[in-house]
Amino acid sequence: MLALLSRVKAVCWPSAEIISRCSLGQDISKKAWSLFRLNCPPESALWRRIGGGFRGFCTSTALHGKVRGNNKKEMSEKKLTRHFVDYRRVKLVAGSGGKGACSFHSEPRKEWGGPDGGNGGDGGSIIIKANRFVKSLAQVIPVYKAEDGQSGGNKNCYGRNGNTSYISVPVGTVVKEQGTTIMDLTEHGQEYLAVFGGAGGKGNRFFLSNENRAPMMATPGMAGQERVLQLELRTMAHAGLVGFPNAGKSSLLRAISNARPAVASYPFTTLNPHVGIVEYRDHEQVAVADIPGIIRGAHLNRGLGISFLRHIERCRFLLFVLDLSAPEPWTQLQHLFYELEQYEPGLSQRPQAIVANKMDLPEAREKLETLKSQVTQRVIPMSALTGQNTEELILHLRELYDGYLQGDGSRGVEPIRW
Repeated sequence: MLALLSRVKAVCWPSAEIISRCSLGQDISKKAWSLFRLNCPPESALWRRIGGGFRGFCTSTALHGKVRGNNKKEMSEKKLTRHFVDYRRVKLVAGSGGKGACSFHSEPRKEWGGPDGGNGGDGGSIIIKANRFVKSLAQVIPVYKAEDGQSGGNKNCYGRNGNTSYISVPVGTVVKEQGTTIMDLTEHGQEYLAVFGGAGGKGNRFFLSNENRAPMMATPGMAGQERVLQLELRTMAHAGLVGFPNAGKSSLLRAISNARPAVASYPFTTLNPHVGIVEYRDHEQVAVADIPGIIRGAHLNRGLGISFLRHIERCRFLLFVLDLSAPEPWTQLQHLFYELEQYEPGLSQRPQAIVANKMDLPEAREKLETLKSQVTQRVIPMSALTGQNTEELILHLRELYDGYLQGDGSRGVEPIRW
């Protein structure tokens, strides 16, 4: 046996140790088993010597098997953009009603049974429903057609109604028709009946009267309602990070929450909004949205344009992120105010704070003093890269959130909780 093992070891893999392990009935890896079968076919003398095979395999250890763990890689911003859709144009066609039946009852010894044609069923309607577990409009298809109602039958049988179709959209979706807002879905489970199904036709039994004992008339079903709607998703968040490209908004969101937006050194790294949750010890949660970078002329649809300016409308308070590596960072604040006011008057007047980012740079200290002398808002110096002074920002976020709750509560409006 040892001489046979030494010859196998000299010729090819597997080794003598592997073969001896299998001859003793011990576990080996699946890879070694496949190599053994490749080099030692079943008709060989070695296969007959060890008894025809192995007792088992060991694939649960880190040495022989795959390492079981959470090896999920972060998705790139380009792939995230494919999955995130915040605008859809959909055509909705409700179901048509079934036609009524025209028939007369007939059975032995009952020659004049009278009309017994049933009515047709109603067509199915289409309802748009907000669902907090849906985060994008990517699953919304361009055309929806509801189920038609079934036709009526004889013996007074009514046709079945068409099933109602539901379109699940994220919370915060605005339904528009020809540019006019007709519904704002801001709560989980909120529904909007977009198109009505057509009414079913009437059978000749419906037209039976004392004047007409044998009606021959039956009506067809009505066509379902048809509409073309626009669905726009506006991010629901308490705070919004507003700033120019490369100001460090994504790094800041990574530093204060569990969100993982893409971070890179080139402009327009963020192509779609990201929402992170800041959790506190009393289990309160504050949602913070990373809005893609705004440039001059964004209200004229330059750059990413108004397609992402509308996400700021839903933010209750704003955090203006300024890049202290710029020559004059305080001018960025003026341009941001101008763009917000041009898009929607009063948008820049919401409760706010200024985040002076990139304090880890040597020239940032001098620019910080100049910035504080030119603005009246609270300035929070920090570095998203090193995590410097993130505690002050998180505490100020809670102050803004508590003020938002008290303000809406005093006006009799139920505040939004994440």
